[in-house]
Amino acid sequence: MAITNKFLVAMGDVFPHGAFVVSEVEPVRDFDKSSPGRPVQQLDKESGLPVWSVSVLDADPAARRTDKTVTVKIAAPHQPVPPETAAGLPFRPVEFDGLTVTPYVQESGGRPRVAYSFRAAGMRAPGHQRPVPGKNQDAA
Repeated sequence: MAITNKFLVAMGDVFPHGAFVVSEVEPVRDFDKSSPGRPVQQLDKESGLPVWSVSVLDADPAARRTDKTVTVKIAAPHQPVPPETAAGLPFRPVEFDGLTVTPYVQESGGRPRVAYSFRAAGMRAPGHQRPVPGKNQDAA
């Protein structure tokens, strides 16, 4: 079975060691509708909302150099605001809500390889760990 469309994934499945915002949130340019001197922001095909992008550092120490920084696109009516920088950290830790992945074949740079496009419904500061369902929190 080939997966040809995006699919929903858990934040921890994609970034098990966490993720950090390493760029400003910027509008994604619609290259088909833009012209020199007149940029047009891309609109999400499903929601019609403007699309924004942010670069994210994958904190996984085993991540390959080429996969260490990825771009996550967010469809939102207004420019999303990244979380604040955490004390003692050079980057801003982030979690994405509604994270989806779309696999595709990237043919640039020689041999074709499978690559992934990431989209999210929103971003926020990492929250407290959620309790594991069915686990008794009062047990000593």
